[in-house]
Amino acid sequence: MLFMNKASKSVIIMRHAKSSWEDSSAGDHERGLMDKGIMRTKKVAEFMIVNNINPQLILSSTAKRAVETAKIIADSISYEREKIVLSKKLYLSYTDDVFDELFEVDNNISSVMVFGHNPCFTDLVNMFLKKQIDNLPTSGMAVIEFKTDKWKEIPNSKFSVKHLIFPSKLD
Repeated sequence: MLFMNKASKSVIIMRHAKSSWEDSSAGDHERGLMDKGIMRTKKVAEFMIVNNINPQLILSSTAKRAVETAKIIADSISYEREKIVLSKKLYLSYTDDVFDELFEVDNNISSVMVFGHNPCFTDLVNMFLKKQIDNLPTSGMAVIEFKTDKWKEIPNSKFSVKHLIFPSKLD
């Protein structure tokens, strides 16, 4: 089972689902999801279930599209919506902001799923890839496992990329 090794930490990085621009009065922070984004997120959730990817903690940007994406995943993997931790730092963030959030996680937790935005999430994923990607697509996900038992040590730990998911490839 993935994430059971106490000497490792796993980070599941997921960009929010495709958002809607339909309501021109809604600000960037308040944009909801398109049906296409919801469907692709559900396909990623199915992948998570099949591959036994079960985060112990979900962190999300406060933007509506990120929160809605996190809720779709949470519902699919039987994670209680009320336990989703919202962070303003993850909206309009930089990679250091994501690491700051991870560094605050209790070391008894082995796996964290983080929902946020580009360009930060593409930059974050590229930190761990040998072959860089141009764009982590909406509903795109990366699973990275670090050989450490302390969250504050993940930047300097050995790691492996377990999955890099482009939802369009799951069709």
